[in-house]
Amino acid sequence: MCGIVGYVGQRPALDVVLGGLRRLEYRGYDSTGVALVMGDRIAVSKKVGKLANLDKELAERPLPQSSTGIGHTRWATHGPPSDRNAHPHVSDANRVAVVHNGIIENFAELRAELEADGYTFTSETDTETVTHLVHRELLGDATDVSDAVRRVCRRLEGAFTLVVADGADPDRVVGARRNSPLVAGRGDGENFLASDVSAFIEYTRDAVELGQDQVVTITRDGIDVTDFDGRPATVSEYHVDWDAAAAEKGGYDWFMLKEIDEQPQAVADTLLGRHDSAGRLVLDEMRLSDDELRGVDKIVIIGCGTASYAGMVAKYAIEHWTRIPCEVELASEFRYRDPIVGRSTLVVAISQSGETADTLQAIRHARQQGSKVLAICNTNGSTIPRESDAVIYTHAGPEIAVASTKGFLTQLAACYVLGLYLAQVRGTKYGDEISATVAELQKLPDGIRTILERADAVRELARELAGHRTFLFLGRHVGYPVALEGALKLKELAYLHAEGFAAGELKHGPIAVIEPGLPVFVVVPPKGRDQLHEKVVSNIQEIRARGARTVVLVEEGDTSVDPYADVVIRLPKAPTLLQPVLAAVPLQVFAAELASALGHDVDQPRNLAKSVTVE
Repeated sequence: MCGIVGYVGQRPALDVVLGGLRRLEYRGYDSTGVALVMGDRIAVSKKVGKLANLDKELAERPLPQSSTGIGHTRWATHGPPSDRNAHPHVSDANRVAVVHNGIIENFAELRAELEADGYTFTSETDTETVTHLVHRELLGDATDVSDAVRRVCRRLEGAFTLVVADGADPDRVVGARRNSPLVAGRGDGENFLASDVSAFIEYTRDAVELGQDQVVTITRDGIDVTDFDGRPATVSEYHVDWDAAAAEKGGYDWFMLKEIDEQPQAVADTLLGRHDSAGRLVLDEMRLSDDELRGVDKIVIIGCGTASYAGMVAKYAIEHWTRIPCEVELASEFRYRDPIVGRSTLVVAISQSGETADTLQAIRHARQQGSKVLAICNTNGSTIPRESDAVIYTHAGPEIAVASTKGFLTQLAACYVLGLYLAQVRGTKYGDEISATVAELQKLPDGIRTILERADAVRELARELAGHRTFLFLGRHVGYPVALEGALKLKELAYLHAEGFAAGELKHGPIAVIEPGLPVFVVVPPKGRDQLHEKVVSNIQEIRARGARTVVLVEEGDTSVDPYADVVIRLPKAPTLLQPVLAAVPLQVFAAELASALGHDVDQPRNLAKSVTVE
């Protein structure tokens, strides 16, 4: 989860590293630190808490100028947040500095070995073990710090990204990765390492993909990549299609508010270019043949958190359009229950970052069983798309706020495109039927804009309900995962008790918690959907009769709920399967405004980080 930056060039390294850490603080904000290479030693400054604490420390105790440096913003795993557990960790005589993302699973035995060899530890972290190992290799047979890092990586177990600086070698920074993100940025007379391209997007948009078990060395003049044994590695390069302005707040109080407002364009971008000249759907990196897709007899969708709710919506759409049985699994549980998957199974992995550890391990298990894997992802060059047989990129641009908004909506759009593409390949829908659904999809950005134009009423409602401690969310069919997502947003941002239920389950238990004044959000499906509309209206009556305060999301023109709703939120008309793209938006706005009213950090909620890169 941690954010990592490395730089070698001609600029003041401290400015580059701190700027990168500001863009990566969403990845962890328990502590922050920097290390600058001074020619014979390393100068370090680090502080518990958010980056502002480090800024204050540097203002009071400035570091010397340097053009080589590394930095880190931490989400704690080994050892609680504290100054001494903050990264970078340094070796004896401040020669070696290391920053680390991930977990070293065999650190205890390595630490015992180092202590027996005379090394003294000052922190509770697994990372400090790596620092001393690299130092020992440099005092031994290693030819340079790159060689030392390779030697150390061959001994490490677990998931890790390492970035290492050697005070005796001021013109290089070395990185390594296994099951944890790291990307290199190629500049002019300068080069970069980071957990995410947003860290160096101000300086370059040319990035180098780093593969599994690789070591990268950056100098002013180049980027060199090998495997852990020192053999040259083949890498691919790509150009980032957004700029630094996309990663800035742009006048908004919170990144989340900006990202909510960016959703119309993000959904439009995800749908863009999905047709050929004959009007047939095309997918940009569909490396599975039509015959392979026609041979699929089961689909398993995996994801974590919000991504799993996108998968739940996808299940309804894909089964309806293709008649292929579809399961939705939490990626964190998938491989531990011995799932029945094989060569005729398509596993669809949904991950905004493309680095989600649980999802990555799940797709590796699926591939071992012979399954094909298709990734839905927002991050070009990340691990999950690289290890999949096909990918649909969502083109949402950077999502900085921890709570996903445009990530969720673009995942839904990509799932719809996949379902329609499968229907096209398998012949379960006629071409004009697919075209009609695509036309409805293309109306969604305007529908989202309409909801955002009316959002002041939702914000006012959030401020009005800020004193409540419990909220319920109800939905049926595709409205059920929307209810789950609405509850999750409130838990993430406002730290309140919130639960989502399938409305049909109300009388099977949840109705017992209804009490006077309890806010209950209800997502009402459009009329004419298998009598579900009438059943949900009946649910509203049942909870209203028990004193609940009903907030009802319903499509424009439907007045049947008005007598039973305390608050009505109107949604633009859309087919039932597509309604989640619209219904989720007011729930996002509500959660963000309520959290702000309670004085919480909307972008960086407690105990959470953007990308979960360790299991």
